[in-house]
Amino acid sequence: MNNASLLSELKTGKTAVIDSLQGGHTFRSRLAALGFTPGAEIKMVQNMGNGPMIVTLRDTRIALGRGEASKVLITLAGENEWSHEKVSQSV
Repeated sequence: MNNASLLSELKTGKTAVIDSLQGGHTFRSRLAALGFTPGAEIKMVQNMGNGPMIVTLRDTRIALGRGEASKVLITLAGENEWSHEKVSQSV
């Protein structure tokens, strides 16, 4: 289907689409309230490889701990765009 990655692995400046949230009900509810819903586009503003990271989601900057970010599954936006563009050109 698709190749899901962890948000904690997304490089600074890259954009992705949220696939799903892993974790307990409280965690999923809290992140959903912040806008972390499947299909939402998310951009990594700062990921230094350790410590908290900053993302932009729905025109809002949000700081996440590395543990939280490792529970957010994403698909790279470029992979989806490439697949769609490739299919469109071959038709």
